Amino acid sequence: MIRFRASHLAAIVALFACSVDARDSSGARGDAFNTTVRVAGSGVDQLNTAIVHSQEFTLTGMIQKSTEIVELTGDLKGRVLYHVTSVFDFAAGTLVNTGDQVYSGTIAGSAPVLIHDDRFRFDVNLVTGAEAGQVYFFNHIAGPAVKCQLDVVGTGVTAEGNPTFDYKGSCTFSGPRKRL
Repeated sequence: MIRFRASHLAAIVALFACSVDARDSSGARGDAFNTTVRVAGSGVDQLNTAIVHSQEFTLTGMIQKSTEIVELTGDLKGRVLYHVTSVFDFAAGTLVNTGDQVYSGTIAGSAPVLIHDDRFRFDVNLVTGAEAGQVYFFNHIAGPAVKCQLDVVGTGVTAEGNPTFDYKGSCTFSGPRKRL
């Protein structure tokens, strides 16, 4: 009977050990195939260098299509090419930005990545200036396979009038994590 209990205990310990999250020295969670890292930082939307492709006036505002460059610092170090459709509703005092964006840079010391997002959305209150949004860099283009989901909150503007923001979220690398 004792031998039977010991084997059960060994099996339970083995199952428990397999179910515990693996963590590396950076605090990342994952297994042999996926590693998730928490990320945070800040950015600047270089609005003063935007290329405006079109403007269409509506009954309550305007729809503008443009290309902008966003500089990211922190755990994501690189640039975003931001092709944005901005829907201004001056009657409601709102602005909604959607479109496509591509990030080129590193993530928490990774090798350079190129990832695309066609699901982002930023909401701006034109009266108070408050802005917030979500980013979904889910489409791998080049470099290590990674997906990032970020929450973004506006923090103000630079002296040149460029919007600033903070971001935080997580990035999940598929396969072995490649570092610089």
